[in-house]
Amino acid sequence: MPEVNTDQLDEKQVQLLAEMCILIDENDKKIGAETKKNCHLNENIDKGLLHRAFSVFLFNSENKLLLQQRSNAKITFPDCFTNTCCSHPLSHPLELEENDAIGVRRAAQRRLKAELGIPMEQVPPEEISYLTRIHYKAKSDGIWGEHEIDYILFVQKDVTLNPDPNEIQSHCYVTQKELKQLLDKASKNEIKITPWFKLIAETFLFKWWDNLSNLNKFVDHEKIHRM
Repeated sequence: MPEVNTDQLDEKQVQLLAEMCILIDENDKKIGAETKKNCHLNENIDKGLLHRAFSVFLFNSENKLLLQQRSNAKITFPDCFTNTCCSHPLSHPLELEENDAIGVRRAAQRRLKAELGIPMEQVPPEEISYLTRIHYKAKSDGIWGEHEIDYILFVQKDVTLNPDPNEIQSHCYVTQKELKQLLDKASKNEIKITPWFKLIAETFLFKWWDNLSNLNKFVDHEKIHRM
């Protein structure tokens, strides 16, 4: 694996690069484990390295979507606006369990606490709905990038927030109209959004959002949407 100097990067974020992500093939079958660092180096991504991830979309009782702006300490896509929480299940037994994506949903509960300070009892895995998966690739800069099969997870709950400033620099709840305005600003390069959030917003998000009380018709655990 290539050597990359991380001396100029945020110390806390560099420590997280040692976490072990789940390596998968293009059909989301587990083939091994590798560090978060190696999974996010473009040099490895260009050789086909692919890992499992998730994106959480959390709505409150007013049907507003919780967005976050990633901190400038983040190694990939700093300062970008994105959906509620985006991260990875880790290569350990509780998060490797695949039945009904329970491992991924446990990972989402863990990261909602770590990033947004949401108490774990407020977002139990059984209240996190797994809709479908998307497969995408994107470069953050010349060194770092993403190549993931991303589990799309929905939650509707009023929650308590206490964000970690090392992860998140701002957050807000938005209506559909407000998100469309944000996306318009991003298209004019007035703000930055993450590539996965842009892909999901341009394809599926508003259709799902219109049907929060009837998401079952959109559940598809067979297909992996290649974006």
